[in-house]
Amino acid sequence: MSLNPRLQHWPGQRVWLVGAGHGIGAALAETLQQQGARVALSGRTEAALQAVAQQRPDMPVHVMDATQPDDWARVRDALLAEWGGIDLVIVMAGDYTPLRAWELTPETARRMVDINLLAPMYAAAACVPQLMAQQGGGLVLVASVAGWSGMSNGLVYGATKAAVNHFAQTLYLDLHRHGIGVYLVNPGFVATRLTAQNGFAMPALLRPEQAADAILHGLARGRFDIHFPRRFTLALKLAAHLPYRLYFWLAHKVTGL
Repeated sequence: MSLNPRLQHWPGQRVWLVGAGHGIGAALAETLQQQGARVALSGRTEAALQAVAQQRPDMPVHVMDATQPDDWARVRDALLAEWGGIDLVIVMAGDYTPLRAWELTPETARRMVDINLLAPMYAAAACVPQLMAQQGGGLVLVASVAGWSGMSNGLVYGATKAAVNHFAQTLYLDLHRHGIGVYLVNPGFVATRLTAQNGFAMPALLRPEQAADAILHGLARGRFDIHFPRRFTLALKLAAHLPYRLYFWLAHKVTGL
C-alpha cells in the first residue's frame, strides 16, 4: 500500500517547480512538460530559467529568491491568479559547498542553511494552507542521502539535509490525514554543477535525466521516501545502522578523505 497519492497521470496537472534552472530541476521540468503537465519555473537566475523554457511558451517563468518568504507568497499568488490552484509544489532549490571541519565559516553555514533548510520551510508556510483549502495536492522536498549519516565534505550540507528529512516526516504526519501528499526525495550522486566540486570518485553517479525519471517513478508509486539509485542507496541505509567504529572506517574508505 502506497503512503501517498500515486501521481501517474500528468496531463493538466499544475506543477510549480522551484530550482528549475539547472541540473535535476531543469531535467524534471522538461520531462513533466513532455508528459502533459502545466509547469511553472522558478529560480534566482532568469537567463537559466528562460533557457529551460525556450520554445515552450506555455511554461511560465517566475524569478524568485527561495530564501525570501515574501517571494514565495508573491509567486504563489501569481500562479493562483493564472491557474486557479496548484497541484504539486516541487522544491529543488539547494546549494552545496564541500567543507571540512577546518574550512567552516559562519557565512558558508548561513548560506546553506538558508537555501537548503529554510527555503523548504518557507515553501510549506506559503503553500500548505492553499493545499488544505483545495483538499488535495502535494509537496515534494528534496533532501539527500548525505543527510542519513555523516560524510566527509558534507559538514553543513549533510546537516541541512538531515533536517529536511525530519521536517518532511513531520509534515507527512500532519498532512496525510488531510489528503495532501508529502514526497521526500533523497538522491545519491548526480552529475550537476554542484557535485562537480567533489574531488573523489562518486559511486553510482547518475545523469540529471536519470534522476528526473527516478523521481517520477517514485511519485507514480506514491512513495514517501524516493531514494535512488537503489543499488547504492539501500547499501547506505544499511551502513547508517552499523556501529560507529565500522561506519567511520567505511566512510573514510569509500571517499578516501
